[in-house]
Amino acid sequence: MKNLSLQRLKRALLPALLCSSMLAAPAMADPDAATLKQLQAMQAQIEQLQAQLKDMQKKVAAADTAAKTATADAASAKAAAEKAPVQTASSNSSGNKGEIKVGDKVTITPGGFIETAGIYRTRNETADVGSNFNTSMPYPISHSYHMPEFRGSARQSRLSLLAEGKPDANMSLAAYFESDFLGAAPTANSNESNSYNPRLRQAYATLDRSDWGMHILAGQSWSLVTLDKQGITPRKENIPLTIDAQYVPGFNWTRNPQVRFVEDFYDQKLWAGLSFESPQALPSCNSSVSTFCGTTTPTLTFNNTGGSLFAPTSTYSTDFAPDIVAKLAADPGYGHYEVYGLGRFFRDRNNTTMSNNTAMGGGIGAGAILPVISKRLDFQISGLAGKGIGRYGSAQLPDITFKPNGDIAPISSFDLLAGLIGHPDEQWDLYFYGGTERVSRTSYTVGANTYGYGNPLFHNDTCSIEGGSSTSCVANTSDISQLTAGAWWKFYKGSYGMMETGLQDSYTKRNIFRGIGGSPSTNENITMVSFRYYPF
Repeated sequence: MKNLSLQRLKRALLPALLCSSMLAAPAMADPDAATLKQLQAMQAQIEQLQAQLKDMQKKVAAADTAAKTATADAASAKAAAEKAPVQTASSNSSGNKGEIKVGDKVTITPGGFIETAGIYRTRNETADVGSNFNTSMPYPISHSYHMPEFRGSARQSRLSLLAEGKPDANMSLAAYFESDFLGAAPTANSNESNSYNPRLRQAYATLDRSDWGMHILAGQSWSLVTLDKQGITPRKENIPLTIDAQYVPGFNWTRNPQVRFVEDFYDQKLWAGLSFESPQALPSCNSSVSTFCGTTTPTLTFNNTGGSLFAPTSTYSTDFAPDIVAKLAADPGYGHYEVYGLGRFFRDRNNTTMSNNTAMGGGIGAGAILPVISKRLDFQISGLAGKGIGRYGSAQLPDITFKPNGDIAPISSFDLLAGLIGHPDEQWDLYFYGGTERVSRTSYTVGANTYGYGNPLFHNDTCSIEGGSSTSCVANTSDISQLTAGAWWKFYKGSYGMMETGLQDSYTKRNIFRGIGGSPSTNENITMVSFRYYPF
């Protein structure tokens, strides 16, 4: 293009150039005034044409360069398009690319992992990768106390989907789904994390308005009592890094249906949240006469066996109002801090007096995450104290017991968890947790009859005798404590996802309230290994 344009310009200006050459030669020795004037006019015209020629040459050169650049860019774009996958990409926790466009507005990000785990316990709980730190941790009376167990499991493998859309600059919409395979029908329940088949871990929708600082969540998610890493933000909960699916005693949490309202202030340095969450009460109905609450006078209705769409062999408390959680969280620039209040409402029916009884429970909780060494070592601590809060601890101690007249008596308790989490480099995560959950005696004695929880007249005579009478080993748990240490090694992280392996060991001790025959204890060592592949 450049050569062709130059040729055309030269042909057009050739006569003028020839005249210029003639003027340069002394062809006329003494031109008259008229001729000289004419020649000067021609010279000016030639100079103007020469200037136009130079300008045209510059424009042609620029056009030629732009054409070559556009051709090169088009070739590069074509090559990139041929090499690129069908999906577009955004990073997630595994470091891989997994975002899929749906139309022009919504993106879907798949997630989850495949796990193969090995579990060794020094006491036979007959449990999968989720331990039972309370009722299934046997005493010497049980033959299982004297038998270790080993199990392999892939049931903690997880699937998740996140759909996100942004209708305008200030509004964000999202829906999140997460499931694993740890359901246990027909004994599934709603106590802490529902375990129906297939097991639904989380399923919720969110609406966020950045201009209002408003955040709404509706669906099944981690309870608002769960410590967060930042603000009050879904999918940023500070979950222990354990392989054990029941985590650590002292960790406060549930995953249950809820409606949550959150407001952020001061450029998201302060957050306030209010959540209304699905309730469930964990009762204790011990009596030296019989199993209290159903067969003694007065008889009570405080729960019912599962009906349609519930597990038929599980029981469900007769709740009449949601659990309520109010939380304040702060991110001032160093660390994360939380304080919250929990309110609960319990009910039963006295079948003798034909009347309902109600009682309130709840507690105060707090937590903090402190970066001891920036991006290398964090310290965390959290706790909850109150009455009727057993459901919110990993050990699952009871919420309530009953007075001799059938009235509800919430049980006082407290939970505490501390941990150190280290990241020496990008491949390693190290963790150490120490946690405990403790409850108080809540007992009553009328004549020869004993009621409540932890009554000193309950029998523990045979708890240390293998094969002894179970009626002489009431074994009401007073406290459960655990030390846990473990590590994760990310040995591959790249465009094909992430692979990691983990090793964890824990020591757990379970104590019971002193009764007739003393207060024997039991303990358990649990070792777990895990291999996980995160493809997304």
